[in-house]
Amino acid sequence: MTSIRLSGVTKRYGETEVITGLDLDIHSGEFLVFLGPSGCGKSTLLRMIAGLETVSDGQISIGDRQVNEQPPGKRGVAMVFQHYALYPHMTVYDNMAFGLRNTGVRAADVERRIGEAARMLELGPLLQRRPAQLSGGQRQRVAIGRAVVKEPHAFLFDEPLSNLDAALRTRTRLELARIHQRLHSTMVFVTHDQVEAMTLATRIVVMNRGRIEQIGEPLEIYKRPATRFVAGFIGSPAMNFIDVERAGENGGRLTVSLPFEGVRMPSAIAASGLPAGKLTLGVRAEHVLLDPQGPLVGRAEVIERLGDRSLAHVSMPNGQLLVAQLPPARDLEFKIGDTIRMNLDASHLHLFDETGKAWHGV
Repeated sequence: MTSIRLSGVTKRYGETEVITGLDLDIHSGEFLVFLGPSGCGKSTLLRMIAGLETVSDGQISIGDRQVNEQPPGKRGVAMVFQHYALYPHMTVYDNMAFGLRNTGVRAADVERRIGEAARMLELGPLLQRRPAQLSGGQRQRVAIGRAVVKEPHAFLFDEPLSNLDAALRTRTRLELARIHQRLHSTMVFVTHDQVEAMTLATRIVVMNRGRIEQIGEPLEIYKRPATRFVAGFIGSPAMNFIDVERAGENGGRLTVSLPFEGVRMPSAIAASGLPAGKLTLGVRAEHVLLDPQGPLVGRAEVIERLGDRSLAHVSMPNGQLLVAQLPPARDLEFKIGDTIRMNLDASHLHLFDETGKAWHGV
């Protein structure tokens, strides 16, 4: 197991800076996920760790070695790409063996490593097939196996599941989790899919425009997002955001005025220390509570029935939509056009200032 350290890492293409002074410690043996929208710099960062992109400024260390000037083959990492990049004329066995043979690994060790990887990934019956005879999920398992047999210090995954259909993506995700549990290797994974991040990661690094917005364990990031960007990016459906105004305090906790016919709402957020300027209230769908006496009244525009839960998209008097999760025991009672009364769970409200910084309840 090997740790990876990024110190002041910056990447420029000409005058365009896509990664800005990034500092990060990736712990030995952890499964770290870079999560963010397209263009945020996560794949560029991974490619710099792999040695496929140069570093404009800063240092990358793998274990106790600075590797900025080392070629990819000398860094002790193995990379799995979004596209499988298998040799079409070679069998599965030969695809997995090719890199080992080129680096002078003994034939007996090649046989052992491929046998172990094939058992782990259930590739035994496929070893004599060629890529054209495999499904997409099988090809991706071969690509993962090709990385496993190298016995690297760290694994780097660049959106390896994005080409798979939903069922295969779920299965391969579970296989990756099992591989990590078996090997206890350092793994760095890039994705824009929050479900992949939440289910695989030991820690998540949420990125936006070449910068780190937040680092934390999956549930920590979900429950206590550090910024409005993180709050809106993590979670399905996205967090509800409501522009609010200060309306005093009660017992040191802030009371806010919502733009819905003068509705006021207490919170668990300390009033002291909040900066001046506009405030935005954030609340997740599961914390928008149906309440026959609730102060929030709207009309159901859409009802999403997702099997495990149902969501009501409620149009408020000012035209804003709020998404509420319907109670499982009552979800079939509601239909489009119904009037719905709601309240907000004051203990699960988030507040964001003008800069996007989050303020949470205490």
